[in-house]
Amino acid sequence: MPFLDRRILAHFNWSLLLLLLLLAGVGILNLYSAGTLRQDQGVTTAFYYQKQLYWLAIGFLAILFIIPFDYRHLKAVVWPLYGLTLFLLVYVLGYGTAISGATRWIDLGVASFQPTELAKVSVILLCAALLARMPGPLSWKDLGKILILVAVPVAFIMAQPDLGSGLNILMLAGGMLLFKGINRRILFTFLVGIPVLAPITWFFLLDYQKQRILTFLHPQRDPLDAGYNTIQSKIAIGSGQIWGKGFLEGTQSQLRFLPAKHTDFVFSVFGEEWGFVGCAILLSLFCFFLYQLVVVAGTSKDSFGAYIASGVFFYFFWQIVINLGMVLGLMPIVGIPLPFFSYGGSSTLINCILLGLVFNISMRRYIFTRE
Repeated sequence: MPFLDRRILAHFNWSLLLLLLLLAGVGILNLYSAGTLRQDQGVTTAFYYQKQLYWLAIGFLAILFIIPFDYRHLKAVVWPLYGLTLFLLVYVLGYGTAISGATRWIDLGVASFQPTELAKVSVILLCAALLARMPGPLSWKDLGKILILVAVPVAFIMAQPDLGSGLNILMLAGGMLLFKGINRRILFTFLVGIPVLAPITWFFLLDYQKQRILTFLHPQRDPLDAGYNTIQSKIAIGSGQIWGKGFLEGTQSQLRFLPAKHTDFVFSVFGEEWGFVGCAILLSLFCFFLYQLVVVAGTSKDSFGAYIASGVFFYFFWQIVINLGMVLGLMPIVGIPLPFFSYGGSSTLINCILLGLVFNISMRRYIFTRE
């Protein structure tokens, strides 16, 4: 189907594009503020927002590249992409760049690439392709096959270590399985078994991961070290009160009290400057954004496309929920970025690629008959 087919262009999801532009634009402004630092000599601004603009530009080019092609052809590259992902995850463990004790990046010279982000795309496409071929509610055999294939890249990601991304992939895959439908007995078994077995995972966690959980339960036990990030984040958001302190006027972020303010705790910068009202508006934008993804998944007449859209929805949903819960002190700190707000080239590019697939699916939903 050619790109200029009027039926396809007529069904372009302009609402999703508008929400993407709004979130990306506000995210750039917030990164500009997060990179600004007040010093005795005046005010300096880091380069984070500039590099994020470059990655957004590359991401939008990726969207334009993805839209013209029929997404159904991706079925042919699902397994090669999965194999490439495993190779890169193994490679990064042996030859990757270590930062802050974690080996997650491959140095490409001009930039660094995080294979974990590619793993998220690979898992979504692989699960979508497998689920599209499985009739009816999933059996134990179907479920086991998918979980094993998902567990392999997750195991390599956990070894980096990157607990947050590993959990994100497991949860988005779990969401796709629920979207497909699971046998009631199997679902009941998981609902009972997971809470029972969850405490056992404590013995498999690394020391710093255990420390994060203990700090989440009681941040004041170590306010100057392990609990510092959570305490400062809540102070920053709370000090914004109703209307906020104003753009570039946040004392917690501008005076270097707030850690990782351009990555994990970027929402804390926003909350301090724009207050409850600004946060409510931002959360509304995210809700409308997620709703558009639900609409695409629900209206797609092709099962492969519907499962891809559902995977993209759960990918963004869990990142938003976990990051906001983390900065508000409602969840342990696991290093999950806030989409289109947190600084990061690999994550920004993958976000745009996944949205390019959603645009592709949305534009073609009227050229199929319901399966």
